[in-house]
Amino acid sequence: MRLSAAFLTLLLVGAAPVAEQPALAASAQSGMPAAVPLAAHKALYGLTLAKTNSTDVIAARGTMGYEVTDACDGWATRQRLQMTVTNADGQDIVMTSDYTTWEAKNGLKFRFHVRQTTEQAITSQTDGDATLTKLGGPGEARYTSPQQKTVPLPAGTMFPMMHTAAIINAAREKQRFLAIPLFDGTDDSGVEDSFIVILDWKPPMPTKWPALSALPSTRVQLSFFDHDETAMTPSYQVGMRYWENGVADAMKMDFGDFVMDAKMTEFTLQPHRC
Repeated sequence: MRLSAAFLTLLLVGAAPVAEQPALAASAQSGMPAAVPLAAHKALYGLTLAKTNSTDVIAARGTMGYEVTDACDGWATRQRLQMTVTNADGQDIVMTSDYTTWEAKNGLKFRFHVRQTTEQAITSQTDGDATLTKLGGPGEARYTSPQQKTVPLPAGTMFPMMHTAAIINAAREKQRFLAIPLFDGTDDSGVEDSFIVILDWKPPMPTKWPALSALPSTRVQLSFFDHDETAMTPSYQVGMRYWENGVADAMKMDFGDFVMDAKMTEFTLQPHRC
């Protein structure tokens, strides 16, 4: 079973902190800057099986950790996911994904490394970098593994942090729908098409995290498609809550064969050192 590229991106999309930059792709599209700087932070999520739609999967559990660090000229991130899936034969299959990136604060440059393992054997690895000629593309991605190649990125393309800023700004402006090509480097096929439905924009409410309780939030539904005009069925879907600073929680991740809940169990803001 192959983990969706969108799944590997979730926490990056949910936490990419770019709003301190004066010129953002999302700001250019919406005509207004983000009201709150998005948060550099550490978070840990517990994964539990919500529903199974296939007899091939009878149980699943895991954890997902995410860390983003202010690297002065960009943002360095690391996401580590560990998941155990139990198949119909009662066999536990352990899968791990380690995903690290660096993204320039102006949104024009991006580096990525992702390694997936199953039962401690490497099943895939993707490395490379990407650039955009201007905010919102076009540009190109250059892969060094699994093979050397260059892939064009279409106009409208955003890297993960700009994708987050666009969603937050659209929710604040009471928009309902967005469609954005997203490049995250999690596989070697280039961009994915993302379609976002924004459900609400709620005022602050009490939470177990004091740093988040003072912020408004939004519920969104994201669907990810192969970048192909004939693609009619999403490869992956997720519902989630974003706070205004980009932190994500209460995720429901639909893989088709099964659905996972992801709830934040630990959360710490990171200092801005630059």
